[in-house]
Amino acid sequence: MAATLSPPSILPVDRPLSPQSQIFFPLLRLCETSNELKQIHAFAVKTGIIQTLPVSSRILSLYCRPNMGSIDLARSVFDQIPQPNSFAWNSLIKRLVDDRRSHDSLLFFHRMLSSPSSAHPDNFNLPCVIKGCAQIGALSEGIQIHALAVKSGLSDDSFVQSSLVSFYSKCEDLKLAKKVFDLVRDKDLVTWNSLIDGYVRSGSNEAARELFDEMPERDSFSWVSMINGYSKHGEIEAARELFDRMPEKNVVVWNAMIHGYMKKGDILSARTLFDDMPERNLITWNSMITGLEKNGAFKEALEAYEGLLAEGLVPNVITLVTLLSAISGLALLERGRSIHMLIKEHGFSLDGVLGICLIDMYSKCGEIKSAFSIFRSIKRKKLGHWTSMIIGFGMHGMTNKAIELFSKMCEKGMRPDSVLFIGLLNGCSHAGMVDEGRYFFELMSTVYEIEPAVEHYGCLVDLFCRAGRLEEAKYIIDHMRVRPNTIIWLSLLSGCRKYANFEIGELAAKSVIELDPQTTASYVLLSNIYASAGLWENVSELRESMRKAEAKKEPGCSWVEHEGSIHEFVAGDTSHPQRDKIYEKLNEIAERLACAGHVPDTSQVLLHVEEEAKKAELAYHSERLAIAFCLINMNSIMPVRIIKNLRVCNDCHSVAKLLSSLYNREIILRDNGRFHHFRNGSCSCSDYW
Repeated sequence: MAATLSPPSILPVDRPLSPQSQIFFPLLRLCETSNELKQIHAFAVKTGIIQTLPVSSRILSLYCRPNMGSIDLARSVFDQIPQPNSFAWNSLIKRLVDDRRSHDSLLFFHRMLSSPSSAHPDNFNLPCVIKGCAQIGALSEGIQIHALAVKSGLSDDSFVQSSLVSFYSKCEDLKLAKKVFDLVRDKDLVTWNSLIDGYVRSGSNEAARELFDEMPERDSFSWVSMINGYSKHGEIEAARELFDRMPEKNVVVWNAMIHGYMKKGDILSARTLFDDMPERNLITWNSMITGLEKNGAFKEALEAYEGLLAEGLVPNVITLVTLLSAISGLALLERGRSIHMLIKEHGFSLDGVLGICLIDMYSKCGEIKSAFSIFRSIKRKKLGHWTSMIIGFGMHGMTNKAIELFSKMCEKGMRPDSVLFIGLLNGCSHAGMVDEGRYFFELMSTVYEIEPAVEHYGCLVDLFCRAGRLEEAKYIIDHMRVRPNTIIWLSLLSGCRKYANFEIGELAAKSVIELDPQTTASYVLLSNIYASAGLWENVSELRESMRKAEAKKEPGCSWVEHEGSIHEFVAGDTSHPQRDKIYEKLNEIAERLACAGHVPDTSQVLLHVEEEAKKAELAYHSERLAIAFCLINMNSIMPVRIIKNLRVCNDCHSVAKLLSSLYNREIILRDNGRFHHFRNGSCSCSDYW
C-alpha cells in the first residue's frame, strides 16, 4: 500500500540560516508574480528550507498580498506551521480583512489568542480586526476587542485609537467615537475624517461641520465627506459654499454636487456643473442619467445616455436599470428592445434588479407576453421578479393570471411583502373584483402580519369607488388607521364624478383642496360634477378659486414611438409636420365612425358651448391624432401603440373600440391608470376602468 506524502511540518523554532537560505531571501524580494512565488515555494519545499520559520512566514506573507495568490494557498502554508509567530498571524488576518472576510478574520484572531504560540495582540492585528468588525457592523465584538486593547495596554496607541474612532463611527455609536477621538493626542487626518464621516452618515451635519472647521489641515476626503453630507440631506446651498471654497476639486466632489442638485430637482444647476466639469467618469454620467430619470425628464435621460456612449464609456448595471426605468416611463418599446439586446451582448445576469426592471419595462411598453417570457427564463427568481410580473398582469387587466401567479409564488415558499399586495389590490380594482380585493387586504394583515399603509387603503378605496360603492368607500376613509392623503380623496372624487354623487363629491373635493390647494385634479373633477348637473355658475366660481390657488390643469398629451423618434400630440395640435395628412385621416375616421352608427358622447365635453362645438372638441383629442398618425405611417400588421398622460375619456374609449374593428388593427393604449388592448371592437378592460 503506497504511503501518502504530506508536506513537511515547519519547525517551531528558527534554525541558523544555511547558505541556501541566504540565497533564498533575495529570490523572495525579487518575486513579483504568483507564478514566480509558486515556483519559489516548490523550491523551498524540495530543499527543505520551508521548515525554517522565517522562510515559511515570508512565503505566507507574500501569498497574503493582493494578486500574489489565493487565500487558500496562504492558509495551507499557515496550517503547516506548528507555532506561527506574530508576523504569520498578522499577515493572514490582514489578508482576510482586505478580502472582506471579516467573520473569518475574527475567528483567526480568537484562535491566535487561544494558541500556545508567542503571538499576542499588538498595534498591527488589533486595528485589522477592529476594521473587520466595522465592515460587518459587529458592535459587541468590537467593544470586546476595545476592552482587550485596554487590558493589553494598547488603548493609547494611535493606530488602535484611530481604528476605534472609525469603527464606532461606522457602527453609528457616535458618543463612543467622540469619546475615543478626544483621547487621541496626535490626531491624524484619518482620525478626523473618520468621525466627520460618522456624523455625516448619521445626518448630523452640524456636528460634522464643527469638526471640519476645527481641523488643522484637510485633504480631499474631508471636503468630499462634508459636501456629500450636505448634498444627500438636501442642504445644497451649504454644499455649494464648501464646493466653491474647495482648493482642488476632484471628480468625486463634482459628482456629489450633481447628485445634490438632482435630488433637489434643480436640473439646470446640475447640468451647468456637468458642462463645466474638467473630466467626467461613468459615475458622473450615471448621476446625470439617474437624476434626469428621477425628475421625470425621461427623454433627456436617454439623450444623456447617447452622450455616455459617445465618450466611449461602457454602461454598467446602474446605467441600464435607470435607462429601463426611463424607457418604461415613455413606453418606448423599440428602445427597450435595443437595451435588452445590449444586456444579452454583455452577458449581464437577470437574477437581480436588471431582470426585475426588464419585466417592468416590457409590461409598461404593452408587451406583456415578452415580460412573461423574461420572467419564465429567470431560474433564480427573487421576490422582486414575482412582484413585477404580478403588477404587470394587473396593469393589463389580467388579474386572474396575477392571482394564479401569486398562488404559485406562495407554494414555492416565497413570502409576499407590502409592495406585492399593492399590485394585487390594484389589479383587483381595475378588474372590478371587489370580493377578491377585500380578501387580499385582510390576508395581508391576518396571515402575513403586514400593517396596511396609506397605499393599501388607497387601493381598497379605489376598488369600491370603481364599483360604485361610494358609501362603503367613504366608510373605509373614515375608519382607516392612517390619515387619508390626496390620492385617496381623489379616488373618491373620481368615483363621485363617474356615478354622479354630488354630496360626497363636494366633501371629497374640499378635503383634497384643504390638503393641497394646488392639486389641479380636485378642481377639474368637481367642476365636471357641477357641469354634468348644469351648474355653470358653480363651475365659474371653482375656476376662479383654481386661478387664485395658482393650480394649472395639466394638458392632455399622447405620444407614439416610430422609427426611433417620439411623436407627441395635444388636443387640436397643428404643429406636427404631417398635420395636413393627419387631419385628412381624422375626417376619414369621422366618416367611417358615422357610417358605423357612432354618436359622440358630448357629455364628456364640460364646456358651456353648442353641441357641434362639443363634437369638434372630441374629434381632436390627443389620442385620436396619435391614432391617425399611426394609421398613416405604420405597417398594417403592426399594433398601434399609444401612451396618454391622462385618463382616456369615455368617447375616445368607444371610438378606439370601433376603430380596432373598422381598420382591423390592434390598438394598445396606456393611460395614466392601466393598459387598454382594443381588438375586434372590444377592450381588455371590459369597459371597466
